[in-house]
Amino acid sequence: MKRIMILALMVVVAFTACKTSKKQPEVKYVPPTEAQPKVFTVPESTTTTAAKPATTTPDKPVSMRKEQVTFTDANDKSGNESNSYFVILGSFSQLDNAKNFRETLLNEGFTPIILHSETGYYRVCVNSYKGETEARARVKEIRDAFPKYADLWLLIKQ
Repeated sequence: MKRIMILALMVVVAFTACKTSKKQPEVKYVPPTEAQPKVFTVPESTTTTAAKPATTTPDKPVSMRKEQVTFTDANDKSGNESNSYFVILGSFSQLDNAKNFRETLLNEGFTPIILHSETGYYRVCVNSYKGETEARARVKEIRDAFPKYADLWLLIKQ
């Protein structure tokens, strides 16, 4: 009998304790019927300016880093050792990953080489130049032709 009374008391407490005390609003929301005034307006320009063509995109800045590098292949060293600017498309901590990316770039028409930097990373380079101007021009060409490689950067050999 005690068990039934305790069980009944628990059921009553459970149902009465779970009631919500939130009341429904007495006034319903009515959206305004009038047009809201503009908070901000831009004054019209009285001077005419020449508009840039829609196809021109602003040049993204080129990231640059100075590092000491060594060539992983002797053939690459002989052709690029005198150059100071390297266009880098990929950087990997594992040589196998750099070689796989090199194969991908070969299939896309690049002639990549792999550099080993002083930081321990393997840099996949697609071009090298003696001057910065030529290197920056190549970066722009690659960005225009291959948007997926827009994050490429320049390595300056120390």
